[in-house]
Amino acid sequence: MRLWSGLALLPILLLPSIAFAQSSEIDGTKVAFQTELTGLERPVALMSPPGDARIFVVEKTGRILVVWPGTQRADVFLNLTAKVSGGNEQGLLGLAFHPDYHENGRFFVDYTDVQGNTQIVGYRVAEDGTFADPDSAVQVLSIRQPYANHNGGWLGFGPDGLLYIGMGDGGAGGDPNGYAQNKRSLLGKILRIDVDGAAPYAIPPGNPFATADGAPEIFLLGLRNPWRNAFDGDQLYIGDVGQDAWEEIDVVSTKDAGANLGWNTVEGSNCYPPGALCEQGGFVAPVHTYSHGEGCSITGGFVYRGGDLPKLQGRYFFADYCRGTLEGLRMKDGVATDLVDTADGLGSLGNINAFGADSAGELYVLTDDGRVLKMVAAE
Repeated sequence: MRLWSGLALLPILLLPSIAFAQSSEIDGTKVAFQTELTGLERPVALMSPPGDARIFVVEKTGRILVVWPGTQRADVFLNLTAKVSGGNEQGLLGLAFHPDYHENGRFFVDYTDVQGNTQIVGYRVAEDGTFADPDSAVQVLSIRQPYANHNGGWLGFGPDGLLYIGMGDGGAGGDPNGYAQNKRSLLGKILRIDVDGAAPYAIPPGNPFATADGAPEIFLLGLRNPWRNAFDGDQLYIGDVGQDAWEEIDVVSTKDAGANLGWNTVEGSNCYPPGALCEQGGFVAPVHTYSHGEGCSITGGFVYRGGDLPKLQGRYFFADYCRGTLEGLRMKDGVATDLVDTADGLGSLGNINAFGADSAGELYVLTDDGRVLKMVAAE
């Protein structure tokens, strides 16, 4: 993802349901966005542990904030600012709560350290269950980054209880070292590990190179920079940022171990570099692409599973960082259908860094100027 200039650290401000005047109709429902939080430092993830009413927000500059329901209060859950690098695409990039968080207090973060390398680290909550214990850090995985960009950074537990890790191709432009197609490199991949099977992790036997011929952590190959992914059941939705011409959304199943999404042989559905001839027969094609005439950098989102907007159930929402408009599609029999674009109604929401979902499945948008917006029914 291309993340432009940051802001100075501002005070956190919770706001009382301030809704945008604009609205747009989607699937027969008029939707708007209300401002929930401002004054953040480049938020890049929002989530709730399973069954938890609290909301956790990740700031790229190194803090995880906890927002307390029913109050005008947000506190620092964990501060890693001294550990993370400050490059434009670097920092604290991912957070995942263990499926049994309320029993074991475990969670995991993905950040680039002060040398610029990716670190996957596990933590535990303190004994009182309120904030993280900063002394509980356990190194899970360390991955050298050859350049400062394309770090990926997403973490998520799948329905199989395994931890999935989104890794960019290592940066520069065009994947000059061919990492995305190199089955012995962890760059340009989705990784899958078992953090319960051994210390620091075990290899799931279903991984394509679990026994030989490649890095055993690999689940998928051929990604450029997966920027914000999400599970919906056993389907993994991936927003993969393009190079010079195309942005793409890929949808794969947890059963598709070893699938190759094509980068850097293809960009979107087209041979790379432009004009080159290539063989695409072994690649999984994206379900949706758009050109750089329409945007600059995809921001992957979530399939809506909330109860406040029932007609939107099952629709996947995403955005482009530059356009800032909410877009959506539905998957039917493996094909993306019913594409919507709210540009005419909602207009731009700003530079959208990420989407989030709370434990009730309600959808949020995180903007680079430090706001958290919630999708609601327009009055």
